[in-house]
Amino acid sequence: MAEAPLPAIRSLPSWLLGRAAARGRALVGEALAAEGMKMWHHVVLSAVRDLAPVAQADLGRAVGLDPKDLVGILNDLQSAALVLRRPDPGDRRKNAVTLTDEGARLLKRCERAARQANDELLAPLSTDERAQFMGLLIRISGTEG
Repeated sequence: MAEAPLPAIRSLPSWLLGRAAARGRALVGEALAAEGMKMWHHVVLSAVRDLAPVAQADLGRAVGLDPKDLVGILNDLQSAALVLRRPDPGDRRKNAVTLTDEGARLLKRCERAARQANDELLAPLSTDERAQFMGLLIRISGTEG
């Protein structure tokens, strides 16, 4: 069944960005699933690598996850021997999270898979167009440093 033509909506940049984002999430989600990883698990694993050792509360704030959701994800990652939670040496009331060697290996595979999925998303663009597109996305996303 074809989608109803909604030219006024479909001409909005926000609608087009939403569609592109949904396609990108689907492609990356499929690529990560092939590695046995879920999207948020990948985000948390990547953040642990970048921030470790990191207190759970700081990790949750860094990735924008509710503490209850983060605990569930960390439980999954720890059960799979991908992260370790130990008392934080700076404050033993807190847990510090670090990546295991297996977590680092899986993260590398997931990052490669995610890059390939993003390459598929951007396949219609030339190298120059990709660079320009990324620059524009950074500017309008408010993530410009």
